[in-house]
Amino acid sequence: MTRPAPEIVVVDYGMGNLRNVGRALERAGARPRVTQDPERVLRADRLVVPGVGALGNAMRCLDQQGLSSALRERVGDGRPYLGICVGLQVLLEQGEEGPVRGLGLIPGQVNRFPESLGLPVPHMGWNGVKPLRPHPVLADGFFYFVHAYRPVGVPEERVLARTDYGEQFPSALGFDACVAVQFHPEKSQRAGLALLERFCAWSP
Repeated sequence: MTRPAPEIVVVDYGMGNLRNVGRALERAGARPRVTQDPERVLRADRLVVPGVGALGNAMRCLDQQGLSSALRERVGDGRPYLGICVGLQVLLEQGEEGPVRGLGLIPGQVNRFPESLGLPVPHMGWNGVKPLRPHPVLADGFFYFVHAYRPVGVPEERVLARTDYGEQFPSALGFDACVAVQFHPEKSQRAGLALLERFCAWSP
């Protein structure tokens, strides 16, 4: 008997790459359901929060749609959460642009890559991701990045993987049933699809 495809709720707060994320989840064997409804976010068995752009704009959109408090409650309840790019950054306490407050679920802040690294900003293209310890969703490999800001000051126990871009920055964060990545699985071909498949099968 074939198991039904898992339903995954994708949060639409006006800044996510929803079409590509939805298609990638379908290829991974899931049934994505896009919503702006905080109540549906709270009820979701599995939740994906994608994002592109700036943390400040993302938090304004989440606040305006009543999603910030729903996400804070939902992340702590033991059901799988996947944050993608800005969906990772919103978990942190604050960002230097503004400054702006995040959801405060992971200690640390979001800062721009410094010019002193001597590298182009934004960091754009394929780069290696090295998990610091075994994780049921993450794997060593190359993934696609597009970002000018990265997490800093995060406790080591919340850092799941690092990437080298003039410095070793955290490219995946998480705790319990929450995992978030700075790269874009939906743009990362086979490696990204495999990550999404593992997330769909994850039972924390």
